[in-house]
Amino acid sequence: MSSLETKSDQRQGAEIFNGGSTCKQKANEILSTMNLPKGLLPLDNMTEIGHNKTTGYIWIKMNKNVQHRFKAIGRNVSYDSEVTAFVENRRMRSLTGIKSKELLLWVTISEIFVNDQDQTKITFANPTGLSRTFPVAAFEEEGK
Repeated sequence: MSSLETKSDQRQGAEIFNGGSTCKQKANEILSTMNLPKGLLPLDNMTEIGHNKTTGYIWIKMNKNVQHRFKAIGRNVSYDSEVTAFVENRRMRSLTGIKSKELLLWVTISEIFVNDQDQTKITFANPTGLSRTFPVAAFEEEGK
């Protein structure tokens, strides 16, 4: 099955929202419900967000790619014009569309999870199995 078919299947029965402020509010609700920091998706130019509550599949569409610097950890992150993931309690898995800059390379992020034993730590993993852990507080909404 192609990934396009998979995406289409996941979008059936999903709640879909359009418009910048509505999308931002919905993204914050999803992150909060899943016990993830609201600052993980610092995207103000969202045009669409969808959430299939049955499977946990979410997608976010934007007009263009976005780069954001998480000042608390000194990292640049790139968000493609479409970001997808499966969300569950304290975890985003099968992520697409998010990369982090490590030294001179952009590294794909495939999973984000809050540590079960120490919920003050959040880990970002890439498809090769390498990961980095940071304080959850670094990903709370900036300016809050």
